[in-house]
Amino acid sequence: MPRIALVGVAHVELTRRVLSDLFLHPELRGQLEIVLHDDDPGVLATSESLVRALDTEADAAATILATADRHKALDGADFVVAYLDVGGFEATLKDFEIPHRYGLRQTIGDTIGIGGIFRGLRTIPAFVDLGQQMAELCPDAWLLSCSDPMAMTGWAVEEATAFGRFVGVCHAVCDTHIYLADLVGRDVDDVDFLSAGLNHQSFVLRFEAGGTDLYRELDNAVEADEELARHVRVELYRRFGYFPTQSSEHAAEYVPWFLRHPGETTRLGVPVEEYLRRAGKSLHQYEETRRALSAGKPLLIRYQHQEPAAAAILAMLTGQPKQVYVNVRNGGLIDNLQAGSCVEVPATVDATGVHPQAVGELPIQLAALNRTFLNVVELTVRAVLDEDRRHIYHAAMLDPNTAATLPLPAIERLCDELIAAHGSLLPAAIGTVR
Repeated sequence: MPRIALVGVAHVELTRRVLSDLFLHPELRGQLEIVLHDDDPGVLATSESLVRALDTEADAAATILATADRHKALDGADFVVAYLDVGGFEATLKDFEIPHRYGLRQTIGDTIGIGGIFRGLRTIPAFVDLGQQMAELCPDAWLLSCSDPMAMTGWAVEEATAFGRFVGVCHAVCDTHIYLADLVGRDVDDVDFLSAGLNHQSFVLRFEAGGTDLYRELDNAVEADEELARHVRVELYRRFGYFPTQSSEHAAEYVPWFLRHPGETTRLGVPVEEYLRRAGKSLHQYEETRRALSAGKPLLIRYQHQEPAAAAILAMLTGQPKQVYVNVRNGGLIDNLQAGSCVEVPATVDATGVHPQAVGELPIQLAALNRTFLNVVELTVRAVLDEDRRHIYHAAMLDPNTAATLPLPAIERLCDELIAAHGSLLPAAIGTVR
């Protein structure tokens, strides 16, 4: 019986989506063992109630276990779906409120940028610890991470642990493919796509149908729609020649040209501090789920595009091959990005595992954007793995949005204040104030 461990279950919508896909698959009825783990007893209890309700509604006849003991949850697992949010909403709030006082604007703050750096400092050690435990308890399992910052944690797990089956999974690429197909009036299944790069900064390299390049049709759609033209990702597409796979609010804070300029954020509709609204919505969804459980309302999600983590698990369990976009170690996958970094590419997933596709070289301008992104990623990883506080400053100084907004002394003071504010959530060796 396949054993699927969900580690970190506070994101109830993620749990609903993953397990709805699995529970609704007829071949897996009575065949699944679901193990839930979280350090928060209340979250764990709510999650267990949710999963049992989904199981009953789908008539999946799964075996379900909830445990506060992570060793017990991981022991013998075949798949581990991880969502780790170290510090939760309170830590995220600090990542926004403190930079805000310095005049540094963010939108999402979970990948790079000052918020991404400090989320990475909190999250990398948790994933390294998880990878080390999996190397001991379930070395043949697949770690399917749904957590940000994915490029940082994937790099760190591969370098710092003996565990080699880290796979980051994210909606962004598939959502973009659906979006682009809709813009040109095509069914997504009739379009040939190839996208690659880094998580939250990949680009659509091939956009074709029947051998015809659909980028010309996209140009026509943009020209005909003034509102569509006022998007950050369309602005980047016009300048760099390939459509980015991440939403405009994400894309705006990975480069130096938008958030520093109020006129540009207004022109392009950039939602400053958007993540705080999303975090509030997530907290609301958690409470809504609790109320729905108490009222006995249906919670199973049907007729959705498959959750990437579930799609990968289903392909391996059923042997029916599936293309899934994954974030994995760059071992010859993208030639002009750093070896050992964590890159986003398509993979064929089947009964034998996850098989990433080598893409070759990215167009040079896209590789240059990605390398700027990777500077921040690598320095944050090095700050944790080398226990070197100086690299926190280096990462912030080289971050495009932070560097475009603040002078060097202010960047250093900002980092010191964030280090002090996060305290014990950061690795002890780099968390002490100078």
